[in-house]
Amino acid sequence: MSGKPDWTGRLLEVEVGPVAHGGHCVARYEGRVVFVRHALPGEVVVAEVTEDGGGGFCRADAVEVRTAAPGRVAPPCPLADMARGRDRCGGCDWQHASGETQRELKSAVVTEQLKRIAGIDLPVRVQELPGGLLRWRTRARVAVDRGGRPGFRAHRSHRVVPAEDCPITVAEAIQDVTSRRWRPGSEVEVAADSAAQVHVTAHDRQRGGKRVSRQVSGSGVAREEAAGRTWELAAHGFWQVHVAAADTFAAVVSRMAAAPEGGVAWDLYGGVGLFAAGLAEQVGPTGSVLLVESSRRAVEDAVGNLRDLPQVEFRAGTTEDVVRDEDLPSPDVVVLDPPRKGAGREVAEAVCAHRPSRIVHVACDPAALARDVGLFAEGGYRLVEIEAFDAFPMTHHVECIALLERVDQP
Repeated sequence: MSGKPDWTGRLLEVEVGPVAHGGHCVARYEGRVVFVRHALPGEVVVAEVTEDGGGGFCRADAVEVRTAAPGRVAPPCPLADMARGRDRCGGCDWQHASGETQRELKSAVVTEQLKRIAGIDLPVRVQELPGGLLRWRTRARVAVDRGGRPGFRAHRSHRVVPAEDCPITVAEAIQDVTSRRWRPGSEVEVAADSAAQVHVTAHDRQRGGKRVSRQVSGSGVAREEAAGRTWELAAHGFWQVHVAAADTFAAVVSRMAAAPEGGVAWDLYGGVGLFAAGLAEQVGPTGSVLLVESSRRAVEDAVGNLRDLPQVEFRAGTTEDVVRDEDLPSPDVVVLDPPRKGAGREVAEAVCAHRPSRIVHVACDPAALARDVGLFAEGGYRLVEIEAFDAFPMTHHVECIALLERVDQP
């Protein structure tokens, strides 16, 4: 710890500064940076230090508000109540902020990340999705403590905080889990689909740490309605968790992609085909769409979902491997929806080498998006539009859809 005193457990009165990426705000105390959770910019709070590695910063939780910001509200979930101290759920970051304040904070984060990482000064406004701040989440993963009680982990911890409900999750789904007792150490996945079916799978820990899965309720095959189509997929496979997200994102991606009739489109990290369906309609029967997805189960689901669109070709494999195929026809437009870490240099350079007119990038992490935008800029593409959505209310997460265009095209 480089000889510096450990502040863990110390109470600090600080004036809270700007929001930072990750669900906290920045304060300073005796020359050190303090990342404070459960606070808002402009507040004066008493913060308890929860982590101190001895460097130039430490982490803390606000435990008392001396001067409140106008956007502060009472948390709707008891597990986010400041009076619980460290016994708070780590799933939500902004329960103490109004919906408008949450979107303002996220807008500031996306704008700052684009400017700091990609060098792009473009103010971004995060939009609200239909459904409000509560009961929007259709999928959740629940931990089980040593007593068999279901709950959620504390922030940056493996400790389970028992829960009787989760107000951001669809009530029928979460209460089907929290009303039971489970095998100690288990993890439980729950999903509620568009057909009002609840799917619950328990992952029980065995000796040696191995987990064995068992279906507790539901068929394990979710039925969803989005983008004018019916989708069937593994209940715990990838699907947007916000009840309104799939419809909204599919419409925005299709508008930005504007794939030409008879053209070629790529859908990278394509999942079960949500975006590929819109691309296929745009290119028509004389065009082609390449869907690339690493999950073989997702590819199987995509084949079934898009069986009426013969212009879609499916490749099961990593995007990094597939885009290296020199025999691929160069696309007019590329859509990519990478995991939280982003696409990265290898994929960005391979896409740029094929010189599509447009790239539509879907991202759930603004820092990763900014890094990828910077990589695409190196390859001759400029950011021309970005739409951001509060697809994860009460948390620090935000979904962005960015349109990049080739600089040298007429």
